[in-house]
Order: sequence, then structure tokens, then C-alpha cells
Amino acid sequence: MPRSYSRVYKLFLKPLFFLLSPESAHELVIWLLELILKIPGGEWLLRKLWVVESAALEKNVAGLHFINPVGLAAGFDKDAKHIHAMSVLGFGSIEVGTVTPLPQPGNDRPRSFRLPADVALINRMGFNNQGVDVVVNRLRQFERKGLIIGGNIGKNKTTPIENATKDYEICFEKLFDYVDYFVVNVSSPNTPGLRALQEKEPLTQLLVRLQELNHLRPSPKPILLKIAPDLTFTQLDEIAEIVISTGLAGVIATNTTISRAGLKTASGLLEKYGAGGLSGKPLTDRATEIIRYLKSKSQQKFAIIGVGGIHSSKDALHKLDAGADIIQVYTGLIYEGPSLIKKINRAILRAAKTDKKN
Repeated sequence: MPRSYSRVYKLFLKPLFFLLSPESAHELVIWLLELILKIPGGEWLLRKLWVVESAALEKNVAGLHFINPVGLAAGFDKDAKHIHAMSVLGFGSIEVGTVTPLPQPGNDRPRSFRLPADVALINRMGFNNQGVDVVVNRLRQFERKGLIIGGNIGKNKTTPIENATKDYEICFEKLFDYVDYFVVNVSSPNTPGLRALQEKEPLTQLLVRLQELNHLRPSPKPILLKIAPDLTFTQLDEIAEIVISTGLAGVIATNTTISRAGLKTASGLLEKYGAGGLSGKPLTDRATEIIRYLKSKSQQKFAIIGVGGIHSSKDALHKLDAGADIIQVYTGLIYEGPSLIKKINRAILRAAKTDKKN
């Protein structure tokens, strides 16, 4: 059944959506999904089509219980407006954000571009969001029902880099009661100077401060660090050391890349699109390589969430085999359609049965 729905998406829906700009298509997809949920029986139908329920999919990671290991990466629902709508597609977790203390419009449009030849996207959204207070108000009203919610936090564009820690503190404190885990985003290429926070000294200071705030609470929450795929192995060694020394729960590997190496898209078109983070198929192998490397350096002391270039169940299984505890998708959802989530969950179940037999 997922295969037939995948064919319908690729033959009919995707060509329609791809006639629109990426942001307009995103808005249309969400509008259609929310419309279906308002129709009597709509939610039941969507859950029947997409949700895979099995105790064999459940997983405990970083002290949290996930109903399945396939999550929606940050960026799709920045403002926590569509958590319920996305949950009916079968996700086990949804990460909102990146959230900043104050609302900001992000970079000027157009700021998102498809690269069909590479099955990829370039975006320079720039942390466009309605601010942490709006997100908190929405999360306060949402009923979890087993769904894990992550809060991806960052700094405002106008905040000087030397004052960035305060922005992360504000988001952490305000979101604490409404998310299950936090993600410290210092790896987006679309906020000027942000990636400088991945350097050893400022990163350690930031994470130590957040952990101080975390451990003032009766029940601290998992904090994870989202890293760029452009780090060297020496830098990854430092990241592993910092994560262990600060007691972080884990790493999300990886964010988008600034590299344009090996792309099929014409160089002239790439120049026209300009700067931004690249996601999708070109990241598949690099993200998996980083997951495998970090796993070897983790000393079993931190979890790894794998994300980057997951466009099939095979891609997902490769990341899990490389050492990811759970995974997240975003660009793959755009190119492959919602059946991707069901395909991955079913493939995980099949792999688990095979392992038992062996």
C-alpha cells in the first residue's frame, strides 16, 4: 500500500507542488493537511494510511520513550503550529524551531530553492519564527499522547555573538516545561557568525551554562547539540570530548552543509541561488560517515540522532546501522512524500524480525 501512495505522490502531487516556490508549496501542503483533519473521519483516515504501531518500534533514547524512531527534523514546523497535523503522518517525535527569544522575519525571499537534479534543497531561511513566547503558548495547549516534542533553540540575528548565550538561556528557561528535550543549534549557516559557536571554548561555555540551568531543575531534560557536516575529524573529536565533559545527552548529526562539491545542478544556477545550507541526497553519505565516527568516539556516553539525506528506508537503516539511535527526516519528505515515514518504520520492523531469526 505505501508503494501505491508513493506513486500517486510522485506522479501527481509532487509535480503540482513543484510548480510553486518551495515556501508556497510548504504552505499549501500544510493547508491541505489541516483541511483534511477538519473533515469528519479525516484524521482516522490519515492515521490508517500512515501510522505504523508496534511495540517493536518503541525505543528509549536519552531517557525518553519514543513510540517509533522516525522524527520530523527542525525547520518544518518552526512555530509549533502544526504538531498535531504532522503527528498523523506517523512520526514518533517532532522537533520545533529553531526558536529565538524575539520574533524575526528571517532573510528576504526567495530563500529556499530546489535542486531536482541532485534531489536536494538550498535554504537560507535565517531562523524565521514568531518568537519563543508564541511557541510556548501553542505548546501549552497541545496534548502529547505519547509524541515526543523537541525544542530547537538559537540566537536572534541582531544579538551580538558575544551575547549569544543569553538568547539560548531565555529560550531554554521559557520552553523548559513544554518540550521533552532541547537542541542547541550552533550549526546553521544562515545566521551570521553562528557557526563560530562550534569552536571549543565558546561552545563549552554555552553548554556548561545551559547544563547549570538544567540541573537547577528537579528533573533535568536531555540537551543535544546539532552539528554541521562540514566539521573536520579533528573538530569532531573535540565535539565528542565536549559533549562527554558537559554531560550532554547527545548529538544531532547533521545540519545542512555549505559545500557544493559534486553537485549535478549547473554552476550558473547555483551562483544564482547563492548562499545557504544544502540538504537532501548530497548529504546522505557524509551524515552517515559522521554518525559512524561519533559512535566510535562516544564511549557509549551520548546518544546520536541521525539526519541528512534520508530518502528511503535503505538510507534510514544505514544510519541506524552506523550508530544512530533514532533518525529524523525533512528534505526526504518533500521529495518522497509522507509514505517515506511508513516505509522506514516497516523496514525497521522487518530488520528486527530478521535479526531475531539470526
